[in-house]
Amino acid sequence: MRAADVPFEKVTAKNFPKGPDSLAPGHRACQGCGEVLALRLLLKSLGTEFIAVSATGCMEVCTGPYPQSAWRMPWIHVAFENAAAVASGVEAATHVLRRKGRGYDQRIPVVAVAGDGGTADIGLQALSGALERFHENFVYICLDNEAYMNTGIQRSSSTPFGANTTTSPVGSHSKGQYTWKKNMPAIAAAHGIPYVATANPAFHLDLMNKIRRAVAIEGPAYIHVYAPCPTGWRMKPELAIESGKLAVSTRIFPLYEVIEGNYVINRKVENPTPIAEYFKIQGRFRHLKEADIATITDRVNKEYEKLVALSERFPV
Repeated sequence: MRAADVPFEKVTAKNFPKGPDSLAPGHRACQGCGEVLALRLLLKSLGTEFIAVSATGCMEVCTGPYPQSAWRMPWIHVAFENAAAVASGVEAATHVLRRKGRGYDQRIPVVAVAGDGGTADIGLQALSGALERFHENFVYICLDNEAYMNTGIQRSSSTPFGANTTTSPVGSHSKGQYTWKKNMPAIAAAHGIPYVATANPAFHLDLMNKIRRAVAIEGPAYIHVYAPCPTGWRMKPELAIESGKLAVSTRIFPLYEVIEGNYVINRKVENPTPIAEYFKIQGRFRHLKEADIATITDRVNKEYEKLVALSERFPV
């Protein structure tokens, strides 16, 4: 059966999961945190019958202060760089236990969760190795808030061009981050795995259904989630969802899937919102001038056009 045809129960407004939530009420995330919202939607879409592997990062710190845990299901905190490797090992262990008839009568989903630092930077080696072992069934979720927020807003390879961080500061000879954001979904897709997707908590049903599809598919899956951070982005807490909507309508963060190498754009943007609208609600871009914004706009549109071309060349 093709990955595109694998059945799963879709989430709609009518059958939206009521509970029990896998994440207990109350957390230590910052006010307006879009990342913890994405995490809660992720967990709500799966219920409690799965195993989570969580790398060090904002969500681990917010939800697992020793000796407490907000996770109402099996949850393993691992080092910053090895969430994918541990998830791969856990999945193999559940397979052996099921084969020996020791407590598992069906496949137990294994989900790894990490931030952009633990994924695009110091976790990339473990992630690549795990995705290369394409016979293993686990889902890797990158919650991308575009910097190392937990340790002081340092830049990562996922930080967008022009963003002001504590290690890519704006100055008389600097416009902030000077490299372009690493395209992690494309890197994951290059491994030839069955399923890759982007998701955004501002489009909650889309996010939840991509999680369910990823779990249902045989083999490793990768989902890259936009995770707005009001604190690190110097943005009003109530604008996290607005920033998510603008990220899609400006083409900065397109929503798409790569199913067995075939590209599907979930929300096509024919007439994009000016990127300046996205930048003006975030203090980290306040220093950018019109020429800078024009350069970024040109880059974003070219990358989006490449994505459209791929979707037309390799339809599902």
